[in-house]
Amino acid sequence: HCIRVSLLVYLGTVKYKKQDFSCNPQLGDLMVGRAAQLSASSTCGLDGPQNYCIIGYLEEEQKCFTCDSRQPYDRHSNPDSHLIENAITIFDPERRMRWWQSEPGVNQVSIQLNLETLFQFSHLVLTFKSFRPAAMLVERSKDFGHTWKVFRYYAEDCAAHFPWVSAEPSDSVDDVVCDSRYSGSQPSTDGEVVLKALDPIFDIEDPYAPNIQELITLTNIRVNFTRLFTLGDTLLGRRRRNPQDKYYYALYDMVVRGSCFCNGHASRCRPVDAGRGDVFNEPGMVHGRCVCQHNTAGDNCERCEDLYNDAPWRPGSDHEPHTCRRCNCHGHSEQCRFDPARYEATGRLSGGVCVDCRNERVGPRCEQCRPYQYQDPFKALEDPRGCIPCDCDPVGSQGGGLCESATGQCVCKENVEGQRCDRCKYGFYGLREDDPAGCQSRLPLHCSDGTTPGYWGLGNTVHRCAPCDCDSGGAVGSSCSAEDGKCECLPNMAGRRCNDPAHGYFLPPLDYFLYEAEFAGPLQGIKPGSPLQIVPRQRTADRQVTWTGPGFVRVRDGAGLRFTVDNLPSSLDYQLVVRYESEVQRQPHVEGTPQSAIVDQPVCLNAGGRYFVDITFRKEQTSNPQFSSHILIDSMGLIPRIESVQDLCSRSDLDSYRRFRCIHLAAEAGQQEQWPEVCEELVKSLSARINGAVACRCNIHGSVGQSCSKVGGLCECKPNVIGRCCETCAPLTFGFGPGGCEPCACDPRGALSELCDQVRGQCPCRAEVAGRSCDRCRPGYWGFPLCRPCECNGLAELCDQDTGSCLQCRENSAGHSCERCVEGYHGDPVSRKPCEPCSCPDILGSGKFFASFCNREPESGSLICNCLQGHTGPRCDSCSAGFYGDLAAPGALCEQCLCNNNIDPEDSAACDRVTGECLRCLHHTQGAHCQECRPGYYGDALEHSCKECSCDRRGTEVTKCPLGSPCFCQPQSGQCPCRPGATGALCDECADGFWNIGGASGCQPCNCDPANSLDNVCDKLYRYFITFDPVSWCPPSACDCDLGGSERPACDPDTGECLCRVGVTGIFCDECAPGFQQTFPACAPCHACNEIWRLNISEVQKASQKMKVLIPRQGNQSGHERQNQRMTKMESSLDRLANLTGGSPLLDEIRKLHKDFMAEEKKVQDADTAVEDSMNTRQALKGLGANCGTNGNLSQLVDKVNALDVVTLNEKVSICGAPGHRECAKSKCGGALCSTFWGTKLCGGPSCNGSLPLGLDAKKEAAEAETAIGTLKDELEASRRKVPHTFVGWMSTSHLRSFCWTPRRKVKGFMGSWVQLHQQNVRSHLGYVERKSPKRSTLHSTKKIAVAPSR
Repeated sequence: HCIRVSLLVYLGTVKYKKQDFSCNPQLGDLMVGRAAQLSASSTCGLDGPQNYCIIGYLEEEQKCFTCDSRQPYDRHSNPDSHLIENAITIFDPERRMRWWQSEPGVNQVSIQLNLETLFQFSHLVLTFKSFRPAAMLVERSKDFGHTWKVFRYYAEDCAAHFPWVSAEPSDSVDDVVCDSRYSGSQPSTDGEVVLKALDPIFDIEDPYAPNIQELITLTNIRVNFTRLFTLGDTLLGRRRRNPQDKYYYALYDMVVRGSCFCNGHASRCRPVDAGRGDVFNEPGMVHGRCVCQHNTAGDNCERCEDLYNDAPWRPGSDHEPHTCRRCNCHGHSEQCRFDPARYEATGRLSGGVCVDCRNERVGPRCEQCRPYQYQDPFKALEDPRGCIPCDCDPVGSQGGGLCESATGQCVCKENVEGQRCDRCKYGFYGLREDDPAGCQSRLPLHCSDGTTPGYWGLGNTVHRCAPCDCDSGGAVGSSCSAEDGKCECLPNMAGRRCNDPAHGYFLPPLDYFLYEAEFAGPLQGIKPGSPLQIVPRQRTADRQVTWTGPGFVRVRDGAGLRFTVDNLPSSLDYQLVVRYESEVQRQPHVEGTPQSAIVDQPVCLNAGGRYFVDITFRKEQTSNPQFSSHILIDSMGLIPRIESVQDLCSRSDLDSYRRFRCIHLAAEAGQQEQWPEVCEELVKSLSARINGAVACRCNIHGSVGQSCSKVGGLCECKPNVIGRCCETCAPLTFGFGPGGCEPCACDPRGALSELCDQVRGQCPCRAEVAGRSCDRCRPGYWGFPLCRPCECNGLAELCDQDTGSCLQCRENSAGHSCERCVEGYHGDPVSRKPCEPCSCPDILGSGKFFASFCNREPESGSLICNCLQGHTGPRCDSCSAGFYGDLAAPGALCEQCLCNNNIDPEDSAACDRVTGECLRCLHHTQGAHCQECRPGYYGDALEHSCKECSCDRRGTEVTKCPLGSPCFCQPQSGQCPCRPGATGALCDECADGFWNIGGASGCQPCNCDPANSLDNVCDKLYRYFITFDPVSWCPPSACDCDLGGSERPACDPDTGECLCRVGVTGIFCDECAPGFQQTFPACAPCHACNEIWRLNISEVQKASQKMKVLIPRQGNQSGHERQNQRMTKMESSLDRLANLTGGSPLLDEIRKLHKDFMAEEKKVQDADTAVEDSMNTRQALKGLGANCGTNGNLSQLVDKVNALDVVTLNEKVSICGAPGHRECAKSKCGGALCSTFWGTKLCGGPSCNGSLPLGLDAKKEAAEAETAIGTLKDELEASRRKVPHTFVGWMSTSHLRSFCWTPRRKVKGFMGSWVQLHQQNVRSHLGYVERKSPKRSTLHSTKKIAVAPSR
């Protein structure tokens, strides 16, 4: 038999399950359009023109300008305005012509942006025209400026400006720290300060966590500059202008990136109403009111719409939009609220409570009628006229006509029944309004003897004589036991009335005969033999199951399915029920509303028959276009008609069955728990009559126990197990067993379907994909999910699944794609040239293979080996320079010569090629490994610090100072071996009790006469010793010290040295000391900074001298071998230059310069003599002039004077250096009477040898010598303190006496001679330095020399 049914399907409303993404508005600059909401605490020129300066280095550069910000900026009319609105970014080619600027010299300045609502903040970028601040901080507010929190501190020196803030890197995203990266002096302009609300180094799991929301949402942002960056000159006074004028804050741009804050529920925003209905809208402006989606509302989409509170509001995310769910108020309310208690009580299925229900409705979903109203059974819950007044008989009812809101059942008196309470219960009679029980008891005629059928309980005080009331479906008949009222039950039925199944049995539901679409056959529209397109649906704890079986079958409009029916136990009239859902077009994650279609015309089917039910599905033409042309079919069910079962129920029961639409409730999957009691009882009776009680048969592996529900027989299943008997795995799971089923977890990137084999769990994979879950590429492919073949040039079949690198390359190939040969082979696998062994000089594995790889030269075809380090030669068969090894021995390699980096690595003869012994040590080293300094040098050879021994040959043992080479000192410390009587590290002075280190035999004993000497210590140079009291020989006036600059007494009684007061210096205390003003004798102190600078400069000079002489050369640094080799080579050249002893052109040049210097110095000495002679002549002339009388004959003298001719004199004497008869313009040396245009004398010049130029040159050199001698004074003071008796001991008694009474000018001459003696000692020392270091020989090329005190 074949039954054909054509269904016209109405595709109704849909409900959304989820989307793939949340909504987020685009980021923009929150500053744009908000100039009126931007303020600065300090702006230059607000009250009138104000000067400011810049830091410039060019003399011609303009350095001071004017700021006038009384009017807004205009490029043409007001370019000097620097209001804060200039910091808003504009895209203009000349945007760098406008900026904001604070008042000069103001440290504490703040910039604040006030927003009109809550915004989401991303990052802040400040671009400075000036230096960036030395210290600043950024704050935020979420309550329109009432409270503030610090985002971050910035300072060049965090410890100085913000000592309470950590300067360490953040440990978490919300740590407040001090950042020093944005506060330096560089760059001086266009420097940036960047603040990101969320540091990208931290992973943000939940962007809506409270601490994250605290960071990224704000209503105000404030930047506080706390310290200007200066160059230190603000502490110094300036007469011309204030240094503070060039220090201020200046901003080119301030960008506050953010968006309107919509909690993930909006993709765009609109302007916020300003309160008067007007809004401001500037292009590029980020507005603050969200255009909410996902059924949300509010400025920030912070709540659900009024009718969408069935689930709690949550912010949207990238994985779940958290769409607000509509409350089901059945059309009787437009508003609902969320009730957390109800949400938890319903298992988090529904939390909405409808507010202000209309149409006489009450209840959380407006699903109930108000008291004294009930639901019309013939109208839907959505019908506005669905509630009708209770129709209760006032005689038999109580409660004033109150009825049950769902069924209309009135509240009857004790002995009254019926929906309206309009009749007496069975066994009662006499319905009366004044009877509290409604009716009186009436015993049957024969109840007294217990023989009346259908009653029981005679003598029972509780039941008295009650009707049996046996269940018409579960009992054999209507009679029962007279004692306990128990009816005779059908097999496996239990209970007094036989209305319950026995333990381990159940009563099937009305749709027990259910046929899943997944097991149906296709009709037209689906190719014969092709599998149906099954759409599985996963069951989760938070979703109500509104379907049966694994899922659905997708059927196109006009196509159909064939269901096979062959298991009916009874011949009855059945009604066909089809369950389905609509499919939404282009919405793979949207579920349709579950619906059912009941075929009104019943069909009569016989028990044991085989039927084919063909159902064709057609889409209604007026359906919503958003639905696709397909429909999702769940199942087909057969529901017996209750009217076709004889003697099952009374007429009133049948009316209730129809009134409560029990068959429609049975057609809706998962609605049994909401059935009215009358439907449940009638369905149980009907099922017991048709099917009888059926054994549970719960699967022992898939179920928790062996019991099942009384109606429907549903067993309690283990995880991921479904089926009435828990006999199969749920969709998308596999591996049915004692532990339930495991999820398929098919990787959607590699699987063709979410379904897997329910036994093995194997997912259907794409051709190039493998793995149970289709989560990797099959062998020979890589790069999941975009699996592509391995590219191995035919030399391997497998490659790494992640990188594609080939595995197990054959034929001596290697590389990512087997594109090259392995070590020791050469060839080109890409060009299909096989890999052949390299001979360098032998093959790999022979023990004589010294290359990393080899290849063939393209043109000649010869083999080229790439040698290992230390090997060289075409076949790597010899050792490189700096390496050694006996390559003839088996297993030998070239190893680096262990010479402690003291050889030239490019010198092939630097070490022995076989033994490795170092042969040409550099840096003054020696030894088999250049491990020690060579004789005549000391230091650490391993640190390249061998320095020449500087022993004084006069005090050093003769055998330790061979001619032509340095003296031999202690190799580690440099201590020289001294002669007897000599001491010091360099043996350069005599010990106490010895003198005359320059003698032929070195230091000699003093041999002081103990009777006439104070001790045995004599002058170490001249042997003189003190035998008198100097004070008695020198009267105080002999000191000749300047009384204005000396202390009292004026000189030292032992040495005669003048004792100068503070601020005075000089041999005679007659000039101001350095650090004091040069007005003698006042000598007031200079500014305190002068002394600090002088000390600093002095320290730097001393340090530089020490570095030049004492600091050894640093060793080679690893990683720069080539540079180190060049430096070593240069150093060797310098060493060879230093060791030159004769025949060197450079040394000859140095000697020539020294000779010239000595000649010039002699000129200076001659000039001093000439000056002194001229002074004597002048004095003599003064005396002669004083003796001349005015009565002498002067006429002859006048004639002689008049006869003098300057030109003739110039020719004879050569005053200016050129003949006197030439004109001034033609003479290169001028003349005695020549002058320039401005009146200055023109006499002498370069290469002019006249007496006047030579005299001037001599005078200049004399002044320079006097300056050098003055510099020597301070140094002599230190020498005097070390050797207090040297000066006095040097002179004999007669010398001392003559010295005490010598005039001051002769003392100067004496001191000059004494200084010359020391100069000679210094020159000998400098000559020694010259021989040691040619680099410093240029010291003697000048005419001036800085004379250091002698030892």
